[in-house]
Amino acid sequence: MADAVVIGAGPNGLVAANLLADAGWSVTVLEEQPEPGGAVRHDHGVHPDFANDLFSSFYPLAAASPVVSGLGLEEHGLRWSHAPHVVAHPLSDGRCAILDRDVDVTADSLDTFAPGDGDAWRRLHSMWDTLRPDLLDALFTPFPPVRSGLRLAVRLRGTGGLRMARTLVLPVRRMAEEEFRGEGGGLLLAGNALHADLAPEAAGSGGFGWLMSMLGQTYGFPVPVGGAGALTDALVRRLESRGGALRCGRHVERVVVRDGRALAVRLADGETVPARRAVLADVSVPALYGELVAPEDLPRQLLSDLERFQWDFATFKVDWALDGPVPWQCEQAAGAGTVHLADGLDELTRFAAQLAMGRVPDRPFSLFGQMTTSDPTRSPAGTESAWAYTHVPHRVVGDAGDDGITGSWDKDEQERMADRVEAHVERFAPGFRDRVRARRILAPPTLQNLDRNLHGGAINGGTAAMHQQLFFRPAPGTGRPETPVKGLYLASAGAHPGGGVHGAHGANAARAALRPSFAPGLAAAQQLLAHRDRTGHRQPDRGGRPA
Repeated sequence: MADAVVIGAGPNGLVAANLLADAGWSVTVLEEQPEPGGAVRHDHGVHPDFANDLFSSFYPLAAASPVVSGLGLEEHGLRWSHAPHVVAHPLSDGRCAILDRDVDVTADSLDTFAPGDGDAWRRLHSMWDTLRPDLLDALFTPFPPVRSGLRLAVRLRGTGGLRMARTLVLPVRRMAEEEFRGEGGGLLLAGNALHADLAPEAAGSGGFGWLMSMLGQTYGFPVPVGGAGALTDALVRRLESRGGALRCGRHVERVVVRDGRALAVRLADGETVPARRAVLADVSVPALYGELVAPEDLPRQLLSDLERFQWDFATFKVDWALDGPVPWQCEQAAGAGTVHLADGLDELTRFAAQLAMGRVPDRPFSLFGQMTTSDPTRSPAGTESAWAYTHVPHRVVGDAGDDGITGSWDKDEQERMADRVEAHVERFAPGFRDRVRARRILAPPTLQNLDRNLHGGAINGGTAAMHQQLFFRPAPGTGRPETPVKGLYLASAGAHPGGGVHGAHGANAARAALRPSFAPGLAAAQQLLAHRDRTGHRQPDRGGRPA
């Protein structure tokens, strides 16, 4: 019998398992898919000579995370690589905003839009340098972050206090208007805000765009050498070196609860896997509270609140094997790992408004990844392994374009949407389509089938909007990994601090699990469960329900 059972072998589940193993616990990780990794995987499914990441690709939060760095994954084979530039945002008129790890390169790029905007960027970067240690500590620890929060309050007072706080809750459009004279700075901030689901007019989008931009400025947007799955492989090797067990192809159907405590999990094939001390769930919030835990084991208020749970945007992704580099009209974009494709801030607002109205965007803002530029091992010399993703509504009520896309996402609709994404790339890179050797389409249902946490292609575990962050995440009054069930912990992006590959959710859940002492009488109850599983006799669950 393991001390802990972890549901889900995504990065958070694997981080949690590693930390529990470090504390001397025996750990079993159960993963529904045939391989581990969750949304951190790659394959050669587009073309045998090309490594393409299935979901996430760039990991600034992992680079900044003390959780990830503290695991020493380099000792288990992980290596990082960087593109020459972090982010480029080209415009159709040939201008291009560049985010680079050298602040002077970024500033010089913005000065081409308006003299003096480079110094404005340096001021934002100076503010980041002041706040960074305590801001990151607050970001990666459970809510409320008492010690780091107090230190951060002191630092905020030294940088203007309420005025600085006001700046961070501004919509990104307003922040750009206040900080810059030209368009370049706003492009970098707004494009990075839309890595989540924050429109240029959304409260707090300025602060999120600033955070992502400054992470890129300081840490870059690194990628694992060989493919995203190299990060997963290192986590698995580390776990197994400490005695942890990983079982793939195991679908957890229920968390078994007795007298308000999680004792085990039951698999779809009927097997019960006891947990001596804790169950940690790296699953989406609706899956945990709507499927895995019986309603009678949860407070009515929580179930009511979760009816208001909001997902982030659905995602549509295209992977490519390209015969040559992308023929960018703006040469500076050729050196960027990530390229943001929208012809100005107004086009970003237009895109977000179409999503809000349930319409498939006709000019789909795309995040474009140049993976061979970032890591030369991804494809043969002179070629490019690339992808782009855009967002679409979860419930499509109409198509803002002329293709009649309904949201059924059958093969024909997938092809039409992929053609639309390629046509959008062509606006900034004429001749792009001529270099496509092969492509793969990952529509919202496909993404969900590959990782059930990505409901409808939502990649951040729930909206990043302010009404579902901090102590509102995943529901009002929550925000910590503890759940209403003793010994059960939420270890996914559904908890604070939200989406991103940084391991904080898993680490927070593991630390919470390590705090309680072993409950009296728990061992006897779990031995009964194990006996029932061996003999096939099923005992009545609370309320007479079969367990």
